[in-house]
Amino acid sequence: MTADGKIASANRAVSSFGSRRDQAHLLQLRATADAVMAGARTTDLNAITLGPGPAKYRRQRTRRGLAEFNLRIIVSRSGTVNPEAKVFQRRFSPIIILTTRRATASRLKALRAVATEVKICGPREINFPRALRWLREKWGVRRLICEGGGELNDALFRAGVVDELHVTVCPRVFGGRAAPTIADGLGAGSLAQAAQLELVSARRHDEEMFLVYRMVKK
Repeated sequence: MTADGKIASANRAVSSFGSRRDQAHLLQLRATADAVMAGARTTDLNAITLGPGPAKYRRQRTRRGLAEFNLRIIVSRSGTVNPEAKVFQRRFSPIIILTTRRATASRLKALRAVATEVKICGPREINFPRALRWLREKWGVRRLICEGGGELNDALFRAGVVDELHVTVCPRVFGGRAAPTIADGLGAGSLAQAAQLELVSARRHDEEMFLVYRMVKK
């Protein structure tokens, strides 16, 4: 994120601004996870595949006893995922879509044509504790990396299912009320409801700070 907490510019035109070291850090994190998850707008607006990347990261995965390619998960309450997004054009690993009963029959049909499985996880909002239990029971997911966007991050915090937060602070300021932050959505209504963190590590690399926080369970 930028120094003012933004993860994209106000017009969403700029969403990738970290250094090469930051990009490598992202792939190193993916190499530790059974699954990588992102929201619909993240996959629609960015040419990403949510995969493990180059061969050296796939080797890191297999050395850890993981599958060479991670499971890929896309979240959309209303099923408004673009079936022509780049993530669907690379068929190296299963793609799971988590949605709700808000998704229309036509949207579900279009998504089932491109995804491995489409799972209904609630009437109007994703029930994340239940969804994560299902992912573990059916797909063997024990460690999951979520890469945003801000509304999805916020929903996970509010559901109490976050264990760690990894943040790279980049030396830029986007500003703007409409620019998305690391946790948008409904947010906490009081200080008591706010997610509480403890700092695990802080490393500087050139002009960026790499921070790792652990969630303090209430």
